[in-house]
Amino acid sequence: MVIATIRMMIPPKKSDEALKILRSTAEWSKIKPGCLSSRIYEDELEDNFLMFEEIWRSEEDLECHLRSDDYRNVLLVLEMASKQPEIRFDIISRSTGIETIEKARSNAR
Repeated sequence: MVIATIRMMIPPKKSDEALKILRSTAEWSKIKPGCLSSRIYEDELEDNFLMFEEIWRSEEDLECHLRSDDYRNVLLVLEMASKQPEIRFDIISRSTGIETIEKARSNAR
């Protein structure tokens, strides 16, 4: 699994356009093979910051997406940023859920 995250500062004048593009891309991504999730977040603590997050089943699925025409729209939004965007690709080899909390809590007693 790969978590692709882009955090960017978008000038207020370009915010509506950037959100429109990212929403469209997120909707298209969700129907692509290998896309597990696609979301957009607005930072409540820092004005003008957006985060675009996608979760892909594999590196191959992500790479196919990065080469797609749809992804060019994301690159256009990156060009709107007023500061260098933070871009991360985290490759996850293992994931757990509530059982990790239960295990930690039971060992604390």
